[in-house]
Amino acid sequence: MATTRQLRLGTILQGAAGNMSAWRHPAAVADASINFEFVKETARKAEQGKLDFLFVADGLYINERSIPHFLNRFEPLTVLSALASLTTHLGLVGTLSTSYSEPFTVARQFASLDHLSNGRAGWNVVTSPLEGSAKNFSRDKHPEHALRYRIADEYLQVVKGLWDSWEEDAFVRNKESGQFFDPQKLHTLNHSGTFFQVAGPLNIGRTPQHRPIIFQAGASDDGKKLAARHADAIFTHHDTLEEAKAFYRDVKQQLEANHRQPDDLKIFQGVSIIVGDNDADV
Repeated sequence: MATTRQLRLGTILQGAAGNMSAWRHPAAVADASINFEFVKETARKAEQGKLDFLFVADGLYINERSIPHFLNRFEPLTVLSALASLTTHLGLVGTLSTSYSEPFTVARQFASLDHLSNGRAGWNVVTSPLEGSAKNFSRDKHPEHALRYRIADEYLQVVKGLWDSWEEDAFVRNKESGQFFDPQKLHTLNHSGTFFQVAGPLNIGRTPQHRPIIFQAGASDDGKKLAARHADAIFTHHDTLEEAKAFYRDVKQQLEANHRQPDDLKIFQGVSIIVGDNDADV
């Protein structure tokens, strides 16, 4: 008997497009990257179309050669928080860097988004590849590739630990007895590691889906290793079926070494859709 499988789909919120010239098309919304009406309409269409999630990419450094969308766009968590009140089923996935942020703050931000959306938050974990990012965060040097992923691994351990600060029913809020929470269901992290010293606990309760979903998009060996350890989903892009299959096998095999099941990690292949009436149009 064949096993029924469900295809999961998401869409990226990328303004007029991810290239230099698309904003010039007569039908394009030239300021789409900073136009909330455009953002709302995109989210509503995605939800009406039964897509699983809306994804917001991000970066921390621009220059005069950056594509127009990068030059002027919403910060992911801000716009996703606004969309949380305008959608009901659509997953809300935002990008945030482990190289230029603090675990406690990020754990709190995504837990808040998960509460605001009633359990639809996702975090796309990136380590920030652009060396110029350091210039915007008072850093003398951008961490090299392997170091960034070592930081990210410990970072995720801390964030996931903070999300476990409170058990699901920790807040009893008994007005008669005066008991607001059950101290037996509070867990202080007290993390002391190579890169982070975080006491905890987190000052927001366990979220509707217990913790936000973790996405990862690194295609390097370090990126795949991080995804196999921590992620619920991974973004990827391959030009041939053979390359996609090889990537799939590699990542899925690494799950076993981390005591995880193959279905614990969903793989999302990036595709660009070109719409036309016939082949001549495209």
